[in-house]
Amino acid sequence: MPKSRRSKLVSLTKVSKKTKEHKGAMINEVQENVDKWQYCWLFEVGNMRNSHLKTVRKLWKDSARIFFGRGAVMAKALGTTPEQEHKAGLHKIAQKIKGQVGILFTNSPPAEVTDWFADFHPPDFARSGNKATQTFILPEGPVMQQHSTPPEPFPHNEEPQLRKLGLHTKMVRGVPTLENPHTVCQAGKTLTPEQAQLLKLVGVKMITFRVGLRAYWTAETGVVTQVEGESVDGALVEEKTSDGEDEDEVMSD
Repeated sequence: MPKSRRSKLVSLTKVSKKTKEHKGAMINEVQENVDKWQYCWLFEVGNMRNSHLKTVRKLWKDSARIFFGRGAVMAKALGTTPEQEHKAGLHKIAQKIKGQVGILFTNSPPAEVTDWFADFHPPDFARSGNKATQTFILPEGPVMQQHSTPPEPFPHNEEPQLRKLGLHTKMVRGVPTLENPHTVCQAGKTLTPEQAQLLKLVGVKMITFRVGLRAYWTAETGVVTQVEGESVDGALVEEKTSDGEDEDEVMSD
């Protein structure tokens, strides 16, 4: 008998959950990397973009191992107390695994790691909720796209989208044109969805993806060293160290 061609309902609510086995496997993997590498870094991410984090993973794939996400499992793997820590000093890293943070294992010297990440800050398009880093004004005349050099005018078929995003345009010789300057956003103010979309269409990038190195643990000594410099939010971070006997915090948010 031939199969029925009638539409069948397919449930989209069945999503495979992470089991205890998955969590256990991740804990084992983190601990194996603790035993393998000389340094364990704690890092935070500003203006998270998966594409940029994938680039970091790709560029470090031969000299590091990166874990990001599922912070509770990573913290448990390292051990959050001196009694539970996998190796001496690691609980000082584990206690700070909160929010958009990850851990990086490597044998590369600390100076090399900090220099590399200090230079890695690709720009990207802001999203709704981000704060504008500058006041951006579209001048009177043809609405130009900044994606190319030199800038090019928007095609005629995109005028409805521009008008939907708040521009008062008219067609002049087939080109969407402004009769008056239009302020897209003002520096320091939170972007609306329409503003963020318009900035993306125009080609203006206002945020920077950053990996802020907060601290690193050294396997040989068990010492946790806080990194000196700026965090992803621009706050100054000073450097200090702590040995395995000192229970004071060695990293500041």
